[in-house]
Amino acid sequence: MSINIDCFGKSDLGQIRPVNEDQFLIADLNKSMRVHQTSLGLSRQTRLFGGSQGKLLLVADGLGGHESGERASTLAVDGVASYVLNSMDWLFRIGEEDEESLEAELKQAFQYSQTAIAAEAEAIPDRRGMATTLTMAYISWPKLYVVHVGDTRCYHVRGSSISQLTTDHTMAQLARSVPGDQDDELKVQNVGSVNPTESRNPMENVLWNVVGGTSASLEPQIRKSELAIGDTLLLCSDGLTRHIQDNELLEMTKLDRPSSEICDQLVEVANARGGEDNITAVLARFREPRVESSELADASRTAAAIATPETAKTNVHPRP
Repeated sequence: MSINIDCFGKSDLGQIRPVNEDQFLIADLNKSMRVHQTSLGLSRQTRLFGGSQGKLLLVADGLGGHESGERASTLAVDGVASYVLNSMDWLFRIGEEDEESLEAELKQAFQYSQTAIAAEAEAIPDRRGMATTLTMAYISWPKLYVVHVGDTRCYHVRGSSISQLTTDHTMAQLARSVPGDQDDELKVQNVGSVNPTESRNPMENVLWNVVGGTSASLEPQIRKSELAIGDTLLLCSDGLTRHIQDNELLEMTKLDRPSSEICDQLVEVANARGGEDNITAVLARFREPRVESSELADASRTAAAIATPETAKTNVHPRP
């Protein structure tokens, strides 16, 4: 990708929970070449890497209490990463004819995690019923695919607006269903973060769609969009959004500061307001590509050489 992505993730225990059951992952998708033998004398490396071809962002919030929730979120993130790396066809240039198969592959990555959690729960009775939310952003610039189960959110910030790209899979949100909505991805209204001064609906804590759990069915929802230079993505667990409203998220993510500092601030604010759950935030900001000083110097030398009439004469290399 010929853009600059300032990306950072942070996960925090919070103020109440004894164990952090959240997990996150940020990964570059690169082309690589493993050199088996060469006359070039590549003594320092046997694997060559190309530039980044894509980005994978994941956040999972485990359910089921000590060990079980932590293990479920770990299996989910590991499972998706393993499937993307080892089983999925990487499409670095995605055309319209490729989108259907890509979306099916991304959903299959979630099913792979579902199978892994179910297998471990079957083998270890104490972990039966363990589950996790899971939200993934798969970026092949400028295309964005968000795949989602549970109430871990993905926000898209552009200019002075913030959009929630995911729908909370809670019973409370399901009760706010919009009759007759034809778009499966938006069939329930998003009401954003709850005001910290308001009482929280107990049904906000009841999920109908998770990875793992007691149901064999899994309904990953997918939403596709296009990114632009200047956009920001935020993936976060509900430990963040139960304490910080959407308008506040917008103001903080718009700040002209590194993603690491913004993540620190988000976690700090959530903790200051109670930190009732584990808190995880992954922030990706898409900026103009950096031009290194060495690249500028090379470009200047190249331009000067092209402009010199003697270049054609001095660039002749006869065989001995």
